[in-house]
Amino acid sequence: MKKTYNMKYVFTLLLAFISLMGFAQSQEKAKAILDQVSAKTKSYPSIVADFSFTLENLQEEISETYDGDIILKGNKYKVNLMDVDSYFDGKVLYTHMLDAYEVNITIPDLDDEETLNPATIFTIYEEGYTYNYVAEGSINGKPCHEIDLYPINRDKPFSRIKLLVLKDNLQIYSIRQVGKDGNNYTVIVKNMQTTKQIDDKTFVFDPSAHPDVDVIDMR
Repeated sequence: MKKTYNMKYVFTLLLAFISLMGFAQSQEKAKAILDQVSAKTKSYPSIVADFSFTLENLQEEISETYDGDIILKGNKYKVNLMDVDSYFDGKVLYTHMLDAYEVNITIPDLDDEETLNPATIFTIYEEGYTYNYVAEGSINGKPCHEIDLYPINRDKPFSRIKLLVLKDNLQIYSIRQVGKDGNNYTVIVKNMQTTKQIDDKTFVFDPSAHPDVDVIDMR
């Protein structure tokens, strides 16, 4: 299970200390942009994306980057990252550890404060955060908005989430979570398709397609 623990910490960020008026204005601008991002994201029949996931701890000089891919449809998802395929059909989670030839079947607690539901990656800001518009900038030659999210619940294991939102298509380019323990996690979306029709079978592990895998039902 060591390879899967990072998926539980993939995103969110320390209340900024600035003037009340300036903060209120930046909140309004951030909210207006995020509302547009949310509306556009929810209009997609599905999201199919390739991404990179980076774990870094500057004090311990750790920086590890992995490539992954994700398929989203409503609250369902399939994620491949670090030799682990995760399938979630809206209720049941199938965690297939490829190198161990093992699948764990569980019912995740979606209210767990320390568990990231990948289905919320592109709408993570909708509940439980205040936000601040930081600046306009550019990434890889593309103009973007930089927005910081701060968890209302101060007991969360991270202090801030930094979003970069592309201005031309209002899609999230990257999500960076700053951890209180010194571990920072960054997801960068490399490419995204939003028009594919995805069969619901995609989000359920098929044991007949993997006869050599040991299935452990932990429900």
